[in-house]
Amino acid sequence: MKRNKFSRIPHIGAICLSALAASAFCATAQTAQRLEATKANDYAVIYSMPATMVDVTLEAEITVKRPGEFYKYAPKYLNVNNPITAESHSVKLLSAVIGTHGIADPDQQFAVTFKSSNPVVVNLDSNGVPLSINTEETPSVDAPVLPEAQVAKPTPLESAAARQVVTQEMIQSQSTAKKAELAAQAIFNIRQTINDLNSGQAETMPPDGASLKLMLDNLHAQEDALTAMFLGTTSVSTQVKTITIDPAKLADNDTFSTVIARLSPLDGIVDSENLSGAPVTLTLNVESRGEMPVNEKGQELPFPKNGIPYVIPGQLSATVSYEGDTYCTATLSASQLGIVYGLAPNSFTDRKAPIAILYDPATGAILRQFPALR
Repeated sequence: MKRNKFSRIPHIGAICLSALAASAFCATAQTAQRLEATKANDYAVIYSMPATMVDVTLEAEITVKRPGEFYKYAPKYLNVNNPITAESHSVKLLSAVIGTHGIADPDQQFAVTFKSSNPVVVNLDSNGVPLSINTEETPSVDAPVLPEAQVAKPTPLESAAARQVVTQEMIQSQSTAKKAELAAQAIFNIRQTINDLNSGQAETMPPDGASLKLMLDNLHAQEDALTAMFLGTTSVSTQVKTITIDPAKLADNDTFSTVIARLSPLDGIVDSENLSGAPVTLTLNVESRGEMPVNEKGQELPFPKNGIPYVIPGQLSATVSYEGDTYCTATLSASQLGIVYGLAPNSFTDRKAPIAILYDPATGAILRQFPALR
């Protein structure tokens, strides 16, 4: 059996927002495959300890501003001196979420042999990473709630109302100034109609409240469309992307920093090699490394003969920064910063008091040890 040192990260998810920190978690059950260590397989099971991966989920907001057709006439007809005059694209980082997950480490594969006195049940995930021994229970891990991408809502000029407000006279006119004048007059006419309806002084009032609301909603949509022809439109959407980083470089270093993505005003979240955007940086710092257990005299305990492996992970801090600001900091447990130790195999087959354990699938650490049901 191998007894190698390796580096891994704590399984603690953190959600950090640009303006405030918030966290929300949900229980995630692991999909397990059930194996039995019995006489048929010489009471042996093969599985791999996990290597901890760091996941960073970025949420970026993309804003596109476009001028209206009559922006030059906004001061004259609407008394607005700051309309949008040119198309522009901007991007900002809204939030960063840090989490971890485990993958099977091919360099930490073990053939585990139990005593032949009692069969032992081992539950593995789909990648062959242990979830539990001697129990049908599998671990529930805290997973951060991730943001969802949002598509930009239609602008007032992309609505059905925008087609309703373009009159035949506006279409036929060859003068932009004349079109702007007609559009401004239409705005004032609509506003007057809205006032008359709200005050009950319209020549023809709707028969009921529902009809009145429907009419007012349509008039407001028409007003918004005409106004956008002068003031311009603003379209806002969000992008979400998860980047996975292997912290293996921390095995021989106490700190590691890398550009994980860039934010481009035109394309949003792009790859780290795409120089069209400003860099988003992830910095990892070792907080502690896993150590071998010691006895009362401070001497390292020997690895149990044919020990059932688990990981004593180390800890690191992870920080996401963008344009000089820190967006998220989390403390994580990692197998790559820890060591592999073992439990005595007869602990699982003892006829009087066998034990059961739950593993952390992200680090290989023991989450819980308890009496097994026989």
